[in-house]
Amino acid sequence: MNDRATLVESELDTLFLVSQLLNSTHDMRNKLKGILEILHKRSGLHFGMITLRDIDDDSMSICEIYGDGIDRSVRYQPGEGLVGAILDEGCTIVVERIADEPRFLSRLGVYNPDLPFIGSPLAVEQGEVVGILAAQPCDTSFLGERARFLEMVANLIAHSVNSVRAMERKQTELVNERDFLKQALVKNYRFENIIGHSEPMLKVFDIIRQVAKWHTTVLIRGESGTGKEVVANAIHFNSNCASGPFLKLNCAALPDTLLESELFGHEKGAFSGAIGQRKGRFELADNGTLFLDEVGEISASFQAKLLRVLQEGEFERVGGVRTLKVNVRIIAATNRNLEKDVADGLFREDLYYRLNVMPINMPPLRDRIEDIPELAAFLLNRISKQQGGRPLELKESALRILMKHNWSGNVRELENRLERAAIMSQGGIIDRDVIISTGLEDEISFNRPQQSAPIRMMDLHDEELDERERVIAALEQCGWVQAKAARLLDMTPRQIAYRIQTLNISVKQI
Repeated sequence: MNDRATLVESELDTLFLVSQLLNSTHDMRNKLKGILEILHKRSGLHFGMITLRDIDDDSMSICEIYGDGIDRSVRYQPGEGLVGAILDEGCTIVVERIADEPRFLSRLGVYNPDLPFIGSPLAVEQGEVVGILAAQPCDTSFLGERARFLEMVANLIAHSVNSVRAMERKQTELVNERDFLKQALVKNYRFENIIGHSEPMLKVFDIIRQVAKWHTTVLIRGESGTGKEVVANAIHFNSNCASGPFLKLNCAALPDTLLESELFGHEKGAFSGAIGQRKGRFELADNGTLFLDEVGEISASFQAKLLRVLQEGEFERVGGVRTLKVNVRIIAATNRNLEKDVADGLFREDLYYRLNVMPINMPPLRDRIEDIPELAAFLLNRISKQQGGRPLELKESALRILMKHNWSGNVRELENRLERAAIMSQGGIIDRDVIISTGLEDEISFNRPQQSAPIRMMDLHDEELDERERVIAALEQCGWVQAKAARLLDMTPRQIAYRIQTLNISVKQI
């Protein structure tokens, strides 16, 4: 009775040590090695062995074994030997004397044939066996108790192994998802996905293809709504640092104090509300790209701090004393006339030259009118998805009005107009009257550019045109002179007047 009590006390002590080890920060292999050492030194369970099941072929390979000079390359197939039997049966097997067990293969050559052997499955959810814990007791006393004790240890190990494997699966899923999203981003920001085939845009493409190859600072210039951020994305995702982070910050949206904290980070207690250390955008964008939008809006006092980072790649967090060094590619954007700001003393000349290493000038939409049909199709597709996949169709008569507008708000204004037209359209059909209902035609006479936009000529005999679109197209081409339009359509003036009335066409007064 005294021996049994001593055994129970020893086993409880061992279980405590095992659980402590499994909850430690060591890697799994070191944990398992430590468990086998505890079993050997404190519980008299020698040559402890832990095998883990291979997910691909169900074989068992030795993960860890206590002892020196043992062949760890041995593998056990399902049903092979005593270890294979434990795997198949999923329950603990106790052998009182190894020499009497025909299933024991002695492939390791370390176990004493005159002593017992105990093997317990590492069983997890729904009885799935992920491995085996086996050892050889130093004598035959209390074999039942020793077997139950080994089962307890096996259960602890199984739970820990299962948790690690679940975490590894989750990490693999996250890595696969990250890689998929990165591939999707790269695909979305390929140069050919930037809309436009006009001559001004072809020049932009030539520049960004060249600049993407090098780790140089880029300054994207142009009016608001011309697509500066789209170009910044394309440069990053087609560069050597595409695998690194891409962070962006609108410099005009924050005052100096918050801007400094956002870009450089801060230490705990650096200012009221700084309850912990925080990394800034420069630090987070290390080995990647930082896009500074509206860089021309930063104050003169902050310009000096930004200049230092651009020159040296060094900075300190707000409230910190340690100098941090980063490798970040800077892409900046502005709609301001920086040359005038430099001349007026509003922008540092040295910072201007540091930013303006490789300028890219984005053309306004009014200078690339021929890109409007392609842009409109792209934007309508996006609006359609936002409206639950609702089908939207832009008629030629509406497109011709779009191509005559001055577009002071550029692509952003075009998207706004199309979204408004989509909302106001019946059945998703956006024709000339829907565009007029958004107020666009009224603005054309006030905002018409010096050089008139190209007239989009159409084949009036195209079978895909419905009658209403054909009549509107003829009227457009003839300056809304009904007699001329009638001749184009092989009609009499009375016939075309009747068509205008029955097709409910709003006549434009020239």
